[in-house]
Amino acid sequence: MYFDTESSGLDPLSAELVGMSFALKEGEACFVPVPENREEAQKRVDFFKPVLENPAILKIGQNIKYDRNVLKKYKVNVDGPLFDTLVAHYLLNPEYHHNLDYLAETYLNYQTIHIEELIGAKGKNQLNMRQAPLELLVDYAAEDADITLKLKNKFEELIARNNFSNLLYEIEMPLVKVLSDMEDAGVRLDIPALKQSSEGLTKYLLEVEQAVFGMAGVEFNIGSPKMVGEVLFDRLKIVGNSKKTKSGQYSTGEEVLESLKSKHPVVEKILEYRKIKKLLSTYIDALPTLVSPLDEKVHTTYNQAITSTGRLSSTNPNLQNIPIRDEEGKEIRKAFIPDDGCLFLSADYSQIELRLMADLSGDESMIEAFQSGQDIHAATAAKIFGIPIEEVTRDMRRKAKTANFGIIYGISAFGLSEQLHIPRSEAKELIDGYFATYPGVKAYMEKSIEKARQDEYVETILHRKRFLPDINSRNAIVRGYAERNAINAPIQGSAADIIKVAMNRIHRRFKEENLQSKMIMQVHDELNFNVVASELEMVRKIVVTEMENAAQLRVPLVADCGVGNNWLEAH
Repeated sequence: MYFDTESSGLDPLSAELVGMSFALKEGEACFVPVPENREEAQKRVDFFKPVLENPAILKIGQNIKYDRNVLKKYKVNVDGPLFDTLVAHYLLNPEYHHNLDYLAETYLNYQTIHIEELIGAKGKNQLNMRQAPLELLVDYAAEDADITLKLKNKFEELIARNNFSNLLYEIEMPLVKVLSDMEDAGVRLDIPALKQSSEGLTKYLLEVEQAVFGMAGVEFNIGSPKMVGEVLFDRLKIVGNSKKTKSGQYSTGEEVLESLKSKHPVVEKILEYRKIKKLLSTYIDALPTLVSPLDEKVHTTYNQAITSTGRLSSTNPNLQNIPIRDEEGKEIRKAFIPDDGCLFLSADYSQIELRLMADLSGDESMIEAFQSGQDIHAATAAKIFGIPIEEVTRDMRRKAKTANFGIIYGISAFGLSEQLHIPRSEAKELIDGYFATYPGVKAYMEKSIEKARQDEYVETILHRKRFLPDINSRNAIVRGYAERNAINAPIQGSAADIIKVAMNRIHRRFKEENLQSKMIMQVHDELNFNVVASELEMVRKIVVTEMENAAQLRVPLVADCGVGNNWLEAH
């Protein structure tokens, strides 16, 4: 059964139902208007509740997570197996658009009614769906139903033919419900703590600004790339031959400034200014504005069909990019708190990408290091530098760690020398030593690139594909980027697959055990939970067990788990 909701806005928390459309077979669809009066609306929705909650009935939709979230406000918990055409197409063609208009034109050669025909172009005069003429709304919603059902029938066949059935039905579709419940649960914020952080950082920002002015010998707008370029290259002349953009102004992007830090102390201060400014505008000052007045929590939206690697992304707020290593980033994490009487539990995979590299490459030395529980970075340093592991210094371990993670992303000798601030010759020796230590890794990288050249795609351990049409490009830069992806995509994508498996299993176990604790956030290799204090030990056991058994590799998966009164304490 296809179903869809038409609502008054894009935010499922605040949007009201305007109507629902249904379709059981191609060429036929119906639209059911929902009254504005909440009591009458609830009665209308209640009529369909038994069908929508029936665990035996397949529900088909386009971006069905949104519809599920809207209906939760009307006391409907959509259940049963799901088929989301948006997510199905994401598996088939991760790099392409997944909106219904594009899919209809591409796969059905059909031009849909565009939403602007109902409510007008974006802007202050745009109507909402409640204001759209009913006769147009009926045609629009019924057409959506019919088109989506037709696409489902096409995609079902393509999914089977491309060996994506397990990925779609066992991982991505159950995950829709998991993400829906996480978005609905939301995360509580300590607003006074954020306000305090904002005051402190704003004061520090002014101090950095004055330091920049002192070093530059002139006051200017540090937020203007044009003025930064003029000060650095025309006034201070920190380098003789500086790059310019197409518009004729100097390049002052982060990468450029990072490479110039040794040329003048003002560069580091400008980078510091930009970092603090971004933290304030993106998180510390922005997060309180995203708190819902309904429950005083932030409700991020998890995007299941955006990144080409299979990783989830999130918006409003973007949880994936919160900085974790510096002190300012820690201030943000400190503000994420559990509900009253609850604890914050954070669990993350330990070095999952390196463990996957060990598994995929089959390198005996790397596998042995993980199986024996050694510190992989110290073990790598010991082998590269030819010394016992107990003699490895902190600096040696740091270099080995950078090499370990850098190799996965195809780092060059130049890139490694820039990151470690060492001569390029030393960086080359480090990379050569790394490959001598782990010859299986070198062989895996070469084999991955060669296979990608033949197939023009690579796969994760669960057969998610990353298409690489540029792998045979004549352009060396374009080809080099595709080659790095050929090495990294199976690793990053497999890590994404594994944590999705864990999320599905944890969600199911919580329901089976009738726990009140909830999974509330996913950030790359990390899962976060709002835990009822009396359930702590059971939750900890479930989370660690399911994360560590989400895949069977040649090396153990390890999940580190922490508990505290906020995200920072727990992680």
